Amino acid sequence: MTTMSVQQRRELGRSKRAATPRSAHATWEPGPDRADPVALIEEQNASRLEWLVPIRHARMSVSPFTFFRGAARVMASDLAGTPRTGLEVQLGGDAHLSNFGAYASPERQLVFDQNDFDETLPGPWEWDLKRLATSFVIAGQFHGFSKKHCGNLAAEVTRSYRRGIAHFAAMGYVQLWYDYVDTDDIRSGAGISSKELDKRLTRFTRRAEKRTSAQALGKYAERVDGRWRIRHEPPLLFSLSDLPGEMPAGWTRDELPGAAAAALEAYKGTLDDNRHALLDHYDLVEVGLKVVGVGSVGTRCLLLLLLGRDDGDPLFLQAKEATNSVLEEFLAPSRYDNHGQRVVEGQRLVQAQSDIFLGWTIGAPEGRHFYVRQLRDWKGSVDVEAPDTTPEQLGFYAGLCGLTLARGHARTGDAEAIAGYVGKGESLDRAIAEFAHAYAATNLEDHQRFCAAIEDGTLPCAETA
Repeated sequence: MTTMSVQQRRELGRSKRAATPRSAHATWEPGPDRADPVALIEEQNASRLEWLVPIRHARMSVSPFTFFRGAARVMASDLAGTPRTGLEVQLGGDAHLSNFGAYASPERQLVFDQNDFDETLPGPWEWDLKRLATSFVIAGQFHGFSKKHCGNLAAEVTRSYRRGIAHFAAMGYVQLWYDYVDTDDIRSGAGISSKELDKRLTRFTRRAEKRTSAQALGKYAERVDGRWRIRHEPPLLFSLSDLPGEMPAGWTRDELPGAAAAALEAYKGTLDDNRHALLDHYDLVEVGLKVVGVGSVGTRCLLLLLLGRDDGDPLFLQAKEATNSVLEEFLAPSRYDNHGQRVVEGQRLVQAQSDIFLGWTIGAPEGRHFYVRQLRDWKGSVDVEAPDTTPEQLGFYAGLCGLTLARGHARTGDAEAIAGYVGKGESLDRAIAEFAHAYAATNLEDHQRFCAAIEDGTLPCAETA
């Protein structure tokens, strides 16, 4: 195989502008043959727990922003018809601003990165960037920011991405692999007063460091007859023995704990031997089901409570169902037979630091795919819907997310070629901002159609979400 030089790869990227000008990314207009967004969402419900689907609809109906969070399939369908450069990366697949956040690294540092990979798949780098930029426009509109401020947010995402790609392209591959963002990096890169930032970061860090399995034990479990049980708090939290609805064919509720234990053992085989040995110190004592997220509601998300040396040494694992990525309808299918493995391998590629307990398994009796991770390990996210959010604060966060997205793409794609394409000017910034405004308008119309389908009874909707 002939290896191109750095300059040749950079020129390759520039040459892509001839077929796909940067200004072409500004274009978005729904065509007459556009798929019905309500139908696309409704079709996803077929494989989900029927009694949780109304909660999904309720959460998506709250605002255009929550609808956007749950409508990854809709946007994937739309992006399939937009211009592409032909340069691919490992996509996060659902790169909206709420899918970025903080968590603990294996070295017990609080790091910032993408943190949701349910839809990850190799694909066009533009798709992640357009979804992320659009999410900031919709968030800005939620706060009532002006059109100019919302456009500035989308442009800042792209500007930071563009500069980040150039920066990471200049790194050696091992240097890039070890690069990550921690709280000190955020302080040094901020454009707001250090006093304000220090106050916010300190508060954020303290909250995040309290989010542990020990804290989750009191929140999600209780002692009943001398043993720990997952709390029964329907419709959002259940012990397996309290689940509503029909059991899979040939199974009883008494058999579910054994099936969970078998899936846990299979999961251990996907870990490195040292992590497997660590997990062997813990015993599985209880399994429950928890409703999480917006778009994920209705998929099976299990809580596994394990205990180590005593009650003061709990470990909560989350086994989340992994189905086909929404991108697979429009790109090549995953190379992995198990979609839990697809999620895990994509996450390991993109994230600079990953959970030591990240793995995958298959759950009997239906053979569903799951990926497994810690439920709480200093995980924290920015409350972008806080009423006191300012354009400057959201703009800072837009830059941080754009930079983080660039690093993930640089790790998994040809950073030199992408850097050559995006260039040093603001052409792409303007184009993506224009696209984001246009798509935000479509998202608003989709949200209204979605709410109308709830009102006329087409879609069931829960009162409690």
